[in-house]
Amino acid sequence: MSGALSGSAPRFLRVRGVPHHVVVDGSGPVCVLSAGLGMSWFDWEPVVPLLAPHRTVVRFDRPGHGLSGPPTGPATAAGEADRIAALLDALRLPGPVTVVGHSLAGFHAEAFARLHPARTAALVLVDSSVEERPRPSRTAPALAHALGALLSAAGIPAALGPAARRLAVRHDPAPPALVRRVYRTSRVLRGTLAENARYAAVAAELLALRECAPLPPGLPVTVLAAPDGSARWERRQRALARRLGARYEAAEPSGHLVMLDRPDAVARAVLRG
Repeated sequence: MSGALSGSAPRFLRVRGVPHHVVVDGSGPVCVLSAGLGMSWFDWEPVVPLLAPHRTVVRFDRPGHGLSGPPTGPATAAGEADRIAALLDALRLPGPVTVVGHSLAGFHAEAFARLHPARTAALVLVDSSVEERPRPSRTAPALAHALGALLSAAGIPAALGPAARRLAVRHDPAPPALVRRVYRTSRVLRGTLAENARYAAVAAELLALRECAPLPPGLPVTVLAAPDGSARWERRQRALARRLGARYEAAEPSGHLVMLDRPDAVARAVLRG
């Protein structure tokens, strides 16, 4: 079964020794879509037909996600920003690009804009993670590794992986066979646990970057939030928009997976730039 859904053939590009699954659709100015923790390239599928007539749409799986190989080291904000740059280099798409990050990947997208300002045309944060006072744990990565090994040895990914996906994603548009192909693997379970264990450390690194690596002057930035009835979450997303000098937009009605619930809102934010 092909990895692509929208028509373009999937590619596997080796970056830092890891095969990365990448799908490219459309033509025109480039936008890069990076999904949140435990998500895959196909979670952007509803957005692609809205963008491809106007943009070259790049989707990729981070190590331990989707069809990419397992990670070879701990995730960092700078490392994820450089990963995006390296993939664009391998695709011969130097930019500047619109970088789009959902949830945890909002940290990575913002880091890219700060560390590669000349390559950034716009930044779109889709219900991005927000951490005002992260508390990194030194023991979390080791615990995540041990838990991943234990669950994998018990056969939990094969037995429960697709079911966990169905619980997390309402009205999942992904073909069941593709969901099974991805979420029955211990590689994805381990990759998700490892990335989650580094969540606070990546958040803290991004806060430090905000002090020393400013966003490019005049960069169009959009914070596209899904308050979903939570006044506290809306306040935090609005605060993020103020901190970044960004345009704030609410995708309503929508849950956290805005690209599935409101692909039109995501496409509009990208195309507006």
